[in-house]
Amino acid sequence: MAIYDSQTQSKSTRNSRAFRDIDLDFDRNIVTNDVNVVEDVVAIKRSVRNLIQTNYYERPFNPELGCGIRELLFEPFTPMTKVFLEKKIQEVLINFEPRIQLQNVAVDDDQDRNRLIVDIYFYIVGVSGPQQVQTFLQRVR
Repeated sequence: MAIYDSQTQSKSTRNSRAFRDIDLDFDRNIVTNDVNVVEDVVAIKRSVRNLIQTNYYERPFNPELGCGIRELLFEPFTPMTKVFLEKKIQEVLINFEPRIQLQNVAVDDDQDRNRLIVDIYFYIVGVSGPQQVQTFLQRVR
């Protein structure tokens, strides 16, 4: 799994325009005294992770944006729950992240730590090579 944070530099050779987002750590750029930005692959991976973790009605003026997987975390983990989780993640990424071409979503349970492991495989438009984002879902309460 690749580690991506605000210090990671993008090494992509792209054929299209650059993707830039603000750094959600809100670290200060010492030269411009502004918020740092993340670019290219790092920006898209963060966007994918944020979309998955967003719940419905959580974003102002855009109530339909969200994944809605938090309510499934309190259900017993069955093969049907796994299918529902994968479909919800696929749906939000296809609808709200046009910069990627989704290949696969895999959900596995980690019963030792009482959490779910989500692996997302995709291609970024204009960037060669597959990308992967791995995130963990667990109940907070």
